[in-house]
Amino acid sequence: MPTLTTYQTRILPEWVDYNGHLRDAFYLLIFSYATDALMDQLGMDSQNREASGHSLFTLELHLNYLHEVKLDAQVEVRTQIIGHDAKRLHLYHSLHLVGGDKELAGNEQMLLHVDLAGPRSAPFTEQTLGKLKALLTEQSDLSPPAYIGRVIALPPAR
Repeated sequence: MPTLTTYQTRILPEWVDYNGHLRDAFYLLIFSYATDALMDQLGMDSQNREASGHSLFTLELHLNYLHEVKLDAQVEVRTQIIGHDAKRLHLYHSLHLVGGDKELAGNEQMLLHVDLAGPRSAPFTEQTLGKLKALLTEQSDLSPPAYIGRVIALPPAR
């Protein structure tokens, strides 16, 4: 299985800056919608959140802007599960023109499963763990994305 296409959209006029490019914040908005769609696929949709009182919170993310995205472009987000444990999910979203190979932006995320009554961390349900394991198995032949595990830093001063 290739990466999972989780979201598609057209770049709207209100998302574009004075240079005619997608504004920084709207890359994250697009990736956020892709995370919502992944949650739905994992059975963590709004009905489940209401019934269980559980959700996913973003602990950390890194966003890499790789190529220009312009007005009216039709884009899609492809999602790869990198790993998980009992409470956390590590994933990678890549932005592409619909059907295109070139990665326009990359977004690495670490998410935490949370009991909203606390809020406090909580283990995934067996059902969600099963779906995560199935996705990992389906994606086992994929190479690790080039833009995971990166650190922002300047070289040491001389």
